[in-house]
Amino acid sequence: MFSKVVVSALIAGFGAGLFAAVLQFAFVQPILLHAELFETGVLTHFGADPSAAHVAHEGGIDIMRDGLSIMFSALIYVGYALMLLALMVFAEERGQPITARTGLIWGIAGWIAVQMAPAFGLAPELPGMNAADVDARQIWWFATVAATGLGLWFIAFGRNWAMWGVAIILLAAPHIIGAPMPDTLTGPAPPELGAEFAARAIGTGLAVWALLGLLLGAVWSKNLGEA
Repeated sequence: MFSKVVVSALIAGFGAGLFAAVLQFAFVQPILLHAELFETGVLTHFGADPSAAHVAHEGGIDIMRDGLSIMFSALIYVGYALMLLALMVFAEERGQPITARTGLIWGIAGWIAVQMAPAFGLAPELPGMNAADVDARQIWWFATVAATGLGLWFIAFGRNWAMWGVAIILLAAPHIIGAPMPDTLTGPAPPELGAEFAARAIGTGLAVWALLGLLLGAVWSKNLGEA
């Protein structure tokens, strides 16, 4: 069992990590590199030539930077795959089969817990944007992920209205409390660039988590079939 979990997580996590890297290079990294020009003062959206602020910056290929991005992306999603598959196996032992279709649902649930719910309070940030204390944000982020994940579990596997009521409380509590916010909202990059970055980061996250769950379900069911 343990070897199947590890092998399935490695295959699915590595595949999802490579897919994440491709989406990162295509849609997210150009915005980050563009924002860095504002952070360093090369560009400004308040100046004599505001049209310069709209010139995208592709950045070219940096072997060291891009290679490390691919490696860390693969490692991160292998870790996510191990955690997600552990929950999937736990549910399977209680009568919930693991297939590619159910894996897709698990992947989307993982995206909601790890990316969508935290982003509702702490949107993805561009370089140079003002933010609250990092320790406070990390505590809120981890608490939100845990509460959202547990809430989704109670919704999926709860058997009565009491558990579903607890799920609603868990899902809402982090946002009622509110994420830590800075005293002032400032940043060198245009707000339009920040909005585009947040949208692309959340959207690519959905695609990668969906693929991760799909691969986990497909690989796991195939391994069982060969056992």
